[in-house]
Amino acid sequence: MNISFDLDSTLIPNGKEFETEKRNGIAKLFGIEEIRKGTNELISNLQNQGHKIHIYTTSFRTKRKIRLTLKYYGIKVNRIINEKENRRVLKSQNINSSKYPPAFDFDLHIDDLKGVGLESERFNFKAIIVEPTDKNWTDIIKNGIIEIEG
Repeated sequence: MNISFDLDSTLIPNGKEFETEKRNGIAKLFGIEEIRKGTNELISNLQNQGHKIHIYTTSFRTKRKIRLTLKYYGIKVNRIINEKENRRVLKSQNINSSKYPPAFDFDLHIDDLKGVGLESERFNFKAIIVEPTDKNWTDIIKNGIIEIEG
């Protein structure tokens, strides 16, 4: 399955809403962002099960910056869609939604925003919404995937 993850408040904190992995001073100096504790293990686990992992964000971060942050934590993803590409593709397909994973061949999207959950119902795509403060977020995702796969 092609699984996409949102960044802000899902994998990268917007404040102190969840625990993050440790990063050293040099990483901070190079602009490596903090990442949610357990992200590497979850993504690695999903990849070992044969899933392809992608980033789908409405952030204007460059793909290079996102890839650099992920690489620091030992995470490799197949594809990164940022807001620039998202807007271009959705506009060309005349889709009026903040996110539409099927436009990028993503089977499942993981996000923190309830609005994306509503869009998933309205536009008929699969999404798992995880609260930024939920300590069992990895279990919610794993169980959601099992449910979707049937």
